[in-house]
Amino acid sequence: MTTLAEHFNLQQQYRHFIGGEWTDGGNGHIDVVNPAREEVIARVPNGGVEEIDAAVCAARAQFDGGAWSRLSGPERGALMLKLADLVERDAELIARYDALCIGRPFAEPQILDLPNALQTLRHFAGWADKIEGRTIPTPGYFGRPTLSYTIREAVGVIGAIVPWNTPFMITCWKLAPALATGCTIVIKPAEETPLSALHLAKLAQEAGFPPGVINVVTGRGAVAGAALAVHPGVDKVTFTGSPVVGAEIMRNAGPLFKRVAMELGGKSPQIVFDDANLDAAIQGCAMGLFFNQGQVCAAGTRVLVQRGVYNQVLQGLRGAAESIRVGDPMEEGVNMGAVAKRSQYDSVARYIRAGIEDGATLVTGGAVEGGKGCFIRPTLFSDATNDMRIAREEIFGPVGTLIPFDTEEQALAMANDSKYGLGATIWTQDIGRAHRMAGKVQAGAVGINGWAPIDARLPWGGVKTSGLGRELGYSGIEACTEEKVITVVL
Repeated sequence: MTTLAEHFNLQQQYRHFIGGEWTDGGNGHIDVVNPAREEVIARVPNGGVEEIDAAVCAARAQFDGGAWSRLSGPERGALMLKLADLVERDAELIARYDALCIGRPFAEPQILDLPNALQTLRHFAGWADKIEGRTIPTPGYFGRPTLSYTIREAVGVIGAIVPWNTPFMITCWKLAPALATGCTIVIKPAEETPLSALHLAKLAQEAGFPPGVINVVTGRGAVAGAALAVHPGVDKVTFTGSPVVGAEIMRNAGPLFKRVAMELGGKSPQIVFDDANLDAAIQGCAMGLFFNQGQVCAAGTRVLVQRGVYNQVLQGLRGAAESIRVGDPMEEGVNMGAVAKRSQYDSVARYIRAGIEDGATLVTGGAVEGGKGCFIRPTLFSDATNDMRIAREEIFGPVGTLIPFDTEEQALAMANDSKYGLGATIWTQDIGRAHRMAGKVQAGAVGINGWAPIDARLPWGGVKTSGLGRELGYSGIEACTEEKVITVVL
């Protein structure tokens, strides 16, 4: 039988990209495994402290006085547009890399991840020559007039630690504002999904970025990621992942007074009122639950439904879940693949058992047991309460919990009764209610009659345990710059 690596002509062994060169190094290698077949598709170096140090030094040299530091905003923007064109040329290949690494159907990253990544690169390329300061009037200095103004300067070297769920898209979220502002970057992709980041490095080389502006070091988070967080040459760490790891990065980065940006997941509510367009709400809630096998930080896994339409929504979501064919994405007709790895499968399966143990009703779905492949069927629980583990903890799998409510006040109280606050969705045709709820729900982003409408122009990030700081939009520019005040005594 032909292996996936042979079928897709994947390299057997990959290398780090440091200072414009492809290099080996580290403690052996890491197997990249397709979770649908549990088959090794590639190997990457298991980089550590030395490789991170080399990458940071290369990035530091370019920022502190290399060719990159002398480029103007228009020149940086032109390079970014060239990179975007190359990404567009190779979009199908990049989508395939991510799909193979995570076990997704190829169509998913092609439909969402790659278009969003391209939009992000081009959006921030447009900002590269528009980063402005401001003038601030003051009463003067000891009777003499003054001119006070500010300029925005690049933060410096950014360490970017990327998750495995939508790797290329989130890599571009971190890369694009860094490049637009004149920063340099060291990317540590997730060990499960490194291939698209390595291909991005190849495209950066082809586009003509000076060596050391973009570096990619593969390795495990506990070693390479930790080394990046504590390296004294890194000015800012941006991380997307779990609250536990985020807290550890903040503890390590704190004594060095590094800037940090954290997006740490969520337990996002989808609130369905009885006046909602139920067909649209059911379709949107299903997408929020099951897209990318539920492995989305903003997955709308708490579905709060007004009691009068609860059964209709439940049956509609059950039908949507049972219409999804789960299996190897290489097989025709499959529209949901595997969860990303065996440990994730085990974790999701434990949560499904916990839901049953805590008294919720398993309506449909569950783990697929036996045989190869890390498969979880689209899963729904009813008869749940907001204090159950399946309603409070991030599962990161295709598991949804339906909870009834009676009044707007009850819905808001349940929505906010969570340590997370990344996203929320409100389904209603009452415009007043929509705005009232959006203003009071504790979340970084709220969608009204649409789940997670993410756009490169809109700031993205959470509150509470979902993180701090923002990516995308002009907030992304501000996050990669510092404002310097200059005062001239006239």
